[in-house]
Amino acid sequence: MNAYISDMRAMRLRLKAALKRGLVAVLDVGTAKTVCFILKVDPAALDQAMGQGAQHAAFGAMRVVGAGVTQSRGVRLGEINDLEEAQKAIRTALERAEKMAGARVDQVIACLSAARPQSFSSFGEVEIEGDTVSNHDISRALSACAWPAQQAGREVIHSMPVNFTLDSATMAADPRGMVAKYLSVDLMTVSVVTAPLQNLATCVRRCDLELAGVVVAPYAAALSGMIEDEHKLGAACIDLGAGATNISIFLRNHLIYADSVRVGGDHLTSDIATALSMPIQSAERIKTLHGGAVATGLDDRELIEAPYIGAGGASDRRRISRSALIGVIRPRLEEMFEDIRNSLDQAGFDNLPGRRIVLTGGGAQLTGVEEVAQRVLGRTVRIGRPLRIAGLPETASGPDFSSAVGLALYAARPQDELWDFEQVGGFKSRARVANALRWFRDNW
Repeated sequence: MNAYISDMRAMRLRLKAALKRGLVAVLDVGTAKTVCFILKVDPAALDQAMGQGAQHAAFGAMRVVGAGVTQSRGVRLGEINDLEEAQKAIRTALERAEKMAGARVDQVIACLSAARPQSFSSFGEVEIEGDTVSNHDISRALSACAWPAQQAGREVIHSMPVNFTLDSATMAADPRGMVAKYLSVDLMTVSVVTAPLQNLATCVRRCDLELAGVVVAPYAAALSGMIEDEHKLGAACIDLGAGATNISIFLRNHLIYADSVRVGGDHLTSDIATALSMPIQSAERIKTLHGGAVATGLDDRELIEAPYIGAGGASDRRRISRSALIGVIRPRLEEMFEDIRNSLDQAGFDNLPGRRIVLTGGGAQLTGVEEVAQRVLGRTVRIGRPLRIAGLPETASGPDFSSAVGLALYAARPQDELWDFEQVGGFKSRARVANALRWFRDNW
């Protein structure tokens, strides 16, 4: 445990050093594409915004000066399965971003796609030692929280205090300096499968970069795809990626639940290729240009060129109706949203006051996906586009860049985590998982 917290603190220090120097990179290695942004930061403006607690002002203290995008290689279901190929894609995106920025970077914040995140929540309470709450009191309260039971092949990647309670009544975003006798805290912890995390770190090191942070994809996508009121009142972000679909729930500006479903846009492409006997590449093109989730009366008349596998001449050409294409896409899409609904039900999503759902990722660009999601999930649904930050290329403003932009927002103002506080004693063992929304039901 001590070594783990030391590693996390070391990454945090590297991030602070990079921000002080004014240059940091963010890297999103997904199934479909690898994205690298280089951010130029104004340290003075960032310090001023952080001191005032002005979140959006912190975002304004940076600018995208380099952007590199390339097709991913060596990645399946959001996880690296070929180190050499993934490393080549990362180098290509990095070199393009560095060339555009006219500068080299050595610190990067990386996004971990898929890796099967799991959420845990725990509770700790202490009697404060003085008249007002201090950093030391917060550290003691965090140390009183139960730690998730050790699971072979899994590692904690986020551990964030999401709610402070003073004297069992008053809740505070930051209790430091407030008068109370007892301080309690709810700790939100996210663990991931170790192998994908280690493979990502290995690729980053081989590209002569140092990790200044690792963020799970559900968290990153929600940071940019959801607006401030959704973060505060409670909403879910569904990131429809190529290899997997990531799910996150926010409340009071904190991530309180993260999960993933190992189905994504590539599965839709595979279904089209299988059902209609066409090459994968042609199926992807047809899905992108003509795909949809809701049929209309005109779709029977719209004919699409759909080559057979191994077609070589004009006699092998054929056309299919758009309604036939939608008939292949829709069942898989409905199945995907049913899995998402099960995950939200398990988290207790119905207990939130807002219960809005935001769709991001490349799959959110499919025509009619919003209507299908709203019908299956039974909630108000909208398509979320990433927040605009200075210098962001127009080509990177769509829902499929939500995770990459979210990393940039995270770099400007990372959430306080367990390793930002001193460690006081050990942690209690934890035998079972608490419901992610327990603290909301008990304290709202």
